[in-house]
Order: sequence, then structure tokens, then C-alpha cells
Amino acid sequence: MQKKKSALAMLAAAMFLSGQVAAQSNQATIEKALSPLPEDLRADATVYDYDDEGNRVTLKVGSNHVECQPTDAEGFTRCGPVSQRARRDLQAKLSAQGMEGEELQLAMQKAEDEGKIPARVFGSLSYRRFDTSDRIQYLMVVSLPFATAEQLGMPTGSQRNNALAGRGTPWMMNSGTSGAHLMIPVNGTEYSN
Repeated sequence: MQKKKSALAMLAAAMFLSGQVAAQSNQATIEKALSPLPEDLRADATVYDYDDEGNRVTLKVGSNHVECQPTDAEGFTRCGPVSQRARRDLQAKLSAQGMEGEELQLAMQKAEDEGKIPARVFGSLSYRRFDTSDRIQYLMVVSLPFATAEQLGMPTGSQRNNALAGRGTPWMMNSGTSGAHLMIPVNGTEYSN
């Protein structure tokens, strides 16, 4: 009888400790997911992830206009506007079905053209972080659908190498397309190169 009580007590303690470790691990995941954001957006931002079928799993319920996803398999930690949630959710579903690259981009464009997901919002800001120095470590991205570099007076030459050296300046990518955007490497912060 005493052995059963001891075993039950040990089992209860193990379950309690594993719950504590999971809570600490979950908190660390949430904190890292929020790290690309400016300080004043972090406390009220939502944190979410996707399961293997591409279903959204909420890790932290937020109340502002920004949501973040923990570091993905490629090493990116991303945050973006809640207004683009349906777009991200569809992309996760399609990716879970094995779609990637150009096929995925064409499917997303088709869904946008058919009104199944909202278009990118002109001027919306996304945040990205990467943990190793082979990529730009801290980057802000401004969506500029269908704008051209000429219209907005933006350079189009990649600043990747300068950004990796800690002296990057903004540049526009995909000028004139629905995916046009301004890349803004952030220099001189704890996350920058």
C-alpha cells in the first residue's frame, strides 16, 4: 500500500513538473514570437501557430491589430497585421497539402483574384526576425501592391549584403505586382547584424 502511495506521489510530482516545463517552454516560445515587434505592440499581440494539417492553433490571445507566429522550420519569426489572417491561414493549409514555390504563389493569387482571401493592404507593415547571420536578422516589410519603384521613388537594387554588414537601406521588390513590397533592414538593434 505504501509503495502505491509513493508511486502515485511520484507520478503526481512528475506530471506537475512536466506541466511547469511545458508552461515555461510555451512562454519562451511566445516571447520569441513577439520579439520582432516594437515593444509597444508586444503585450497585446496574438501568437499563433499551425498544426500539421495547416489548422490555426492560438498560443496567446491578443487584443491589438498584430499577430505573430513562432520561429518556423526555415528559422524565420514573423509578425503581421491581423487583417491578413485569412491569407496566412490559406497559405498554411495549402503548404500542409504539399504545395510550395510558384504553385503555391499562383494558388494564393487565384484565391485573391476570386475574393476568397483579402488583397494585401497597401502600406501594411510586417516584421521578420532571423537568428543567424546568413540572413538579414531584423527586417520590416511594407506591402505596396501594384505600386512601382518609379511611382514611389524607391530603389530596387538588393541591399542584402549591406544589411548583413549592418548598413542596409530600404529597397523595393516585385515592383508593379500584387506582391510589391519595400524591404527595410533594421540596423543597430539587439537583433540586427
